[in-house]
Amino acid sequence: MPAALEDGIGTTNACKHYDDVRHVPWDIKKYYHQRYSLFSRYDDGILMTDTAWFGVTPEPVANKVAQHLSEGAPASKAILIDCFAGVGGNTIAFARSGRWKRVYAIEKDENAMLCGKHNARLYGVDGLISWFHGDCFEVVKNELEPLSQHSVIFASPPWGGPGYSTDPVFNLELMDPYPLDELLGSFQQFTQEVVLFLPRTSDLRQLASANHSLGRVKAVHYCMQGASKGICAYFGLFASP
Repeated sequence: MPAALEDGIGTTNACKHYDDVRHVPWDIKKYYHQRYSLFSRYDDGILMTDTAWFGVTPEPVANKVAQHLSEGAPASKAILIDCFAGVGGNTIAFARSGRWKRVYAIEKDENAMLCGKHNARLYGVDGLISWFHGDCFEVVKNELEPLSQHSVIFASPPWGGPGYSTDPVFNLELMDPYPLDELLGSFQQFTQEVVLFLPRTSDLRQLASANHSLGRVKAVHYCMQGASKGICAYFGLFASP
């Protein structure tokens, strides 16, 4: 059976570490075979919820995104806010970059957040991350407002919608439950420096027309083994990656 590992953070039965493919649910097996691409330290006891397997950013991609944010963000920005932190894939990469004075990770799913805390400790960066359990829009507005002028927001939202994996060009207003205008409109009230990780088939015209920040939106494909895993859209005063 999958192990729900005990640690000082406290985890639940939903926080799982599969060490035998025979115990992996059928719809996760594809991702289980890619587990070392998701977390290179998987065998050290990485925990994930069953849902997290479908959305965690592969570690090489997370590291490259973290590098580009570190190099491209204005020097005055010292805080990184990860608004859909999940089990910690991107959050850990941001903390490991050494660029940020503090990383704030927000996650609505408490079980995923507990996994993320555990995983950050495995990578030795738990002391650099503050975790918030709740709705990211509420946390940013009510808890983090004093940090706005010093912050960059990164968000890898649920993509949802029926067509993100099949449509040649994906309508970003169909993302479920957070369409592009809602995401960007909310986050840009807090800071102009916003980075969204979006489907590889995202409509670039929508990104350009939705941009209300200074400067042009910059869109970068992130690939593994020749295949795009998604697009990062950089809004605000980022140097080109």
